Formats: sequence, C-alpha cells, structure tokens
Amino acid sequence: MEICIFTEPQQGATYTELLAFARAAEDAGFDGFFRSDHYLRMGDAWDGLPGPTDAWTTLAGLARETRSIRLGTLVSAATFRHPGILAIQVAQVDEMSGGRVELGLGTGWYAEEHEAYGIPFPDKRFGLLEEQLEIITGSWSTPIGQTFSFDGAHYTLTDSPALPKPVQSPVPVIVGGGGRKRTPAIAARFATEFNIGFVAEDVIAEKFAGVRAAATEIGRDPDSLKYSVALPTIVARTDAEFRARAQAIHTDPDDFRLINFAGSPAAVVDKIGRMRELGADRVYLQLIDVRDFGHVDLIASEVLSQLG
Repeated sequence: MEICIFTEPQQGATYTELLAFARAAEDAGFDGFFRSDHYLRMGDAWDGLPGPTDAWTTLAGLARETRSIRLGTLVSAATFRHPGILAIQVAQVDEMSGGRVELGLGTGWYAEEHEAYGIPFPDKRFGLLEEQLEIITGSWSTPIGQTFSFDGAHYTLTDSPALPKPVQSPVPVIVGGGGRKRTPAIAARFATEFNIGFVAEDVIAEKFAGVRAAATEIGRDPDSLKYSVALPTIVARTDAEFRARAQAIHTDPDDFRLINFAGSPAAVVDKIGRMRELGADRVYLQLIDVRDFGHVDLIASEVLSQLG
C-alpha cells in the first residue's frame, strides 16, 4: 500500500511553505506529494493569501528541491492548458525530477475559478478530457524523429515534433471521478491509475468495480490499473487535539469523522486497511494545514509504521 500526502494550496500557501511540507513528507517516508490544481480558494473561511500558486510551476520547483518522493497533480483540469503544451510541461518536469512525476487529469469542475480568471468553462467537458489524453499520451509515445498529428473536435495538431520525451515510459496518468460511464471508460483506456475521493466505502467499492468492468470490456487486464482513494485526514492522539486540528482547517469535527481518515492513529490504520480490502493500492491523505509539521510526524510515526 502506497501512502501519499495530498495538499490544497489554493486555500493559502506560498511555494516556500509547500516546499517545506514536501520535504517533511519525503523525510518522513511518504511515497508521494501531490497537490490540487486550482486558482481560487474554496469557502469564505479561508483568505487564500498570498494567492494561488500554479501547480506545474510548483512541481518544477519541487522536482529540483526534493530527492526521491513522487510528485504530481490530483488533478489538473483539462480546461486550464492546451494539451500540446501540457505534454511539454509534464515531460520537462519529469526530466527535472529524474522520473518522479505523475499526471492527474480531469474535466475540471470549479466554475467560479474559471470566471475569476477568464478561463472558458464549457458545459460538456468529457470530450476535452478524452482528446487531451489522446494527444498527451500520443505525443509521448511517438518515436523520436517522427511527428504526431491529431484532428479532433476540440484540438488539431499538425506534424508536432512530439518533443521532449519524459524520462518515464510511460508517465503515470491518473484519471478519477464518480461518473458512471464516461469516467470508467476513459480510465480504462488511458489511465495507469484510477482515483476516487471524498465518498463512503460502499461507493468506493462500486467505482472500483465499474472501472474494472470497463477495462475488461475493452480487453485490458483490470489488474494492470492501480486503484486509489483520496480522503481528508485528521489524525490525533486525543479528542482535544483532533478538535484543534479540525478548527485550524475550518471544519466541523463531528461531520469530519463520517467518511474520512479521522481519529486516533489506530482508527486511521484500520480505515486504510479497509481501503486495501476494497482493492486500493494507494491512498492520498489530504492535509489542508501545510504548516502543521507535527501532523506529518504523527502520521509517519504512528500510522505509516503500522502499515508495513
């Protein structure tokens, strides 16, 4: 079971703070450090200062300033970047990291951030996502010396040199979401990993089964995909400590316990064990407070150490 840290820096974090948190996660033995890709805070309780940091600019910096931890987005929005450019960005950051990058890509959902920054937000976005994945994976897999062309409903590429190539072949591609038909089909076709987040255990089981069925339908071994779960996380030794951490991230402590990784180290170890039983190969612990290094240390010493 791989255990990764997942952050939400649009709520308010500088690059320097993210770097310190990523290094703390690396030193503590976590497998990966992932960040959201958003340009606007969520909720009025947060000031979002000093303002958003761009996900792939951040990852480029982290690629040079960390050593071994895997780095990626969970997830980038297909509405944000042209796929030809995104393929270049990810390949470059992969080279900068020595082959430690993973691309999470989704349809995008947060209409307000698109309005705030003038980013087009079409009502139907699955077509965008599918074409972006075709272009990105097609560019990376085109042999050096050959060109890549694509003529779709949303994008047209003519004789792209399809360079640079990433270090990894392939770069892990994460597709996630709760859609019943399009999401499983897209994951089965393009993804190395399917991710589901922020839902109860029965829904996780249902979504994993849907992707496995979609893979089987197109003749892909469903075990060739990695399956993962992302959930908000608060670990604490006492109830008072739990409530203090909940208050720090502006959430109701009782509601937080319902479906998340929440409570004592033993309770979180048990919950992660249930994720494994559901078929998860990796979990993402969403930690909102990137200044709480004690939280990272506690999870490492009393949760990671129990997972083997």
